[in-house]
Amino acid sequence: MDIAFRDRFTASWRKYFGEAELPVTFFYTDKHGNAEPAPKAEKWKCFIGALHQVRRGRPVFFDVASVGCSGGKRYLGFTEKLKPGFEYFLSCGNENMEGERYLRTPGQVQKMLQDVPWRPAPAPGIVFKRWDMLEAPDNPEVVIFFATPDVLSGLYTLAGFDRDDFMGTVAPFGSGCSSIIQYPLAEAQKEHPRAILGMFDVSARPFVKENELTFSLPMKRLVEIAGFMDETFLTTDAWATVRKRINRTSEQASS
Repeated sequence: MDIAFRDRFTASWRKYFGEAELPVTFFYTDKHGNAEPAPKAEKWKCFIGALHQVRRGRPVFFDVASVGCSGGKRYLGFTEKLKPGFEYFLSCGNENMEGERYLRTPGQVQKMLQDVPWRPAPAPGIVFKRWDMLEAPDNPEVVIFFATPDVLSGLYTLAGFDRDDFMGTVAPFGSGCSSIIQYPLAEAQKEHPRAILGMFDVSARPFVKENELTFSLPMKRLVEIAGFMDETFLTTDAWATVRKRINRTSEQASS
């Protein structure tokens, strides 16, 4: 990690987004370093909930044994397998299970699984760290903002500032963890990566605040965006008004 860039972006974030929460990053590794190893998962637990301590500043190392959800294991890249009958679980159900009814038919689920990008984990573990906790040896691949609507408005507009296709951000269907891991990882392989607006997954919603979504993008796209922040709407009076409300909201959340 380029520590000078880390600090420059932090300064720009504070300048334009005030007290809004710093993003979370992740990278794959076979060593947990100074990250706390997540405990072995003894039962089902949504992976998104496990990120709360990361957001509070405690780096965490996960491996396949510490993820208690088959979807989480898949979207972190630890396995491509899902539980038997998943196409019924995500849709209409059957005589053996109740369906979540997120898609109408099992066929839709099967097509989604064929189309949704999947990348095997390149190492046995993955470390999640808050931005300000990154160190020189770290190599973050994706940057994840947990953001309120006002913060999202700024991030969304930044992500489209330099694009001629006006598609700087997309919101593909998927689980909460796919929207912050697999989709942005897939975007990282493109010449002009887009940001991913996510956390619409109803099953993951209880593990984030009621006024919060995620905005995730490859690290290389954040570097591009950071390079032109000072020439954007962030310097206008209109944004100064929004920034004041971001600060009020952040202060209320921390009180």
